[in-house]
Amino acid sequence: MKRTIYEAEHEAFRDTVRGYIESELVPNAEKWEADRIIDRSAYVAAGKHGLIGFNMPEEYGGGGTDDFRFNAIIDEEIAKAGVPAPGLSLHNDVVGPYFKDLTNDEQKERWLPGITSGETIIAVAMTEPGAGSDLAGIRTSAVRDGDDWILNGSKTFISSGINSDLVVVVTRTDPDAGHKGFTLFVVERDMPGFTRGRKLDKMGMHAQDTAELHFENVRVPNANILGKEGRGFYHLMQNLPSERLSIAISAIAGARETWRQTLQYAKDRKAFGQPIGSFQHNRFLLAEMDTELDVTEQYVDRCLQAVVDGELTAVEAAKAKWWATEVAKKVVDQCLQLHGGYGWMMEYRVCRDYVDGRIMTIFGGTTEIMKEIIGRDLGL
Repeated sequence: MKRTIYEAEHEAFRDTVRGYIESELVPNAEKWEADRIIDRSAYVAAGKHGLIGFNMPEEYGGGGTDDFRFNAIIDEEIAKAGVPAPGLSLHNDVVGPYFKDLTNDEQKERWLPGITSGETIIAVAMTEPGAGSDLAGIRTSAVRDGDDWILNGSKTFISSGINSDLVVVVTRTDPDAGHKGFTLFVVERDMPGFTRGRKLDKMGMHAQDTAELHFENVRVPNANILGKEGRGFYHLMQNLPSERLSIAISAIAGARETWRQTLQYAKDRKAFGQPIGSFQHNRFLLAEMDTELDVTEQYVDRCLQAVVDGELTAVEAAKAKWWATEVAKKVVDQCLQLHGGYGWMMEYRVCRDYVDGRIMTIFGGTTEIMKEIIGRDLGL
């Protein structure tokens, strides 16, 4: 079905994104996968191509364009490419808005130019070894000490955990205040007591620097509070809908490309004297996947329009996130099965997609958490 969400300027931007992927990512893909980390230069190159900071204020080097469709195009094209890539979705869709919307003038002067150019890499540290989606379980604390705060705790599963220069750390500043007891602090790379643990060995996405972070008596100045003291939980909730939508966008775009390549494989690969796609079971399977992707894409596009209009709700985003990622997981699994033994070989894209995409139903809030959000909204 024809998509109507994008206009000419967005499609022109898509060409720019594809140019960046071809010139900067594809030539380095094998090296980054072998090294199991993406070079920081990929962020700087993204900045030069205008793929970072386009949604930041112009006075700090940004493009001043607050249109999430540009974010979506980057997410789609990187997902379609299926190569190791810097965390541009994390940088633009997830963490960047905190720095754009919650910083005061002094903080903007200090941080935004580097974030916009790609020279400063950003991350958010929320998940802990004993607390995933349950914020109530967060134990990382910050205690006031004069004009500073003393921060202690550990975080895990932190995307861009190795490369990051600025980390937004979710802390508990008032243990008795419930949701009103959380505050966001920006911890800088060289602050004493801030150390990075191991780069985690994952099933897939090996080049992504997911890591453990440790904070031992880190002295953070009051000037590094992001937003308002005690409002950390509410600041996090404000950006979660668009973050979850970006995951849905990537999931469907990546699965569509996996399906497209599988369709071609089913036309070329022969068994018993005929293309494997001509067998009724396989033909029906490919037809089912095509339909599921089309229908899901239309809902995701409608959610994208809702973001542009400032109307996307947390419940609508939760529906998009869990449904799109579960559809993508199902599609990629079926595509791998259609490849037979070749689907088990890493030289085939479908194999890499299978291991890289499995995380989609987990990060950004698991499928089960998304259903819980929707169920509670039903009054259950």
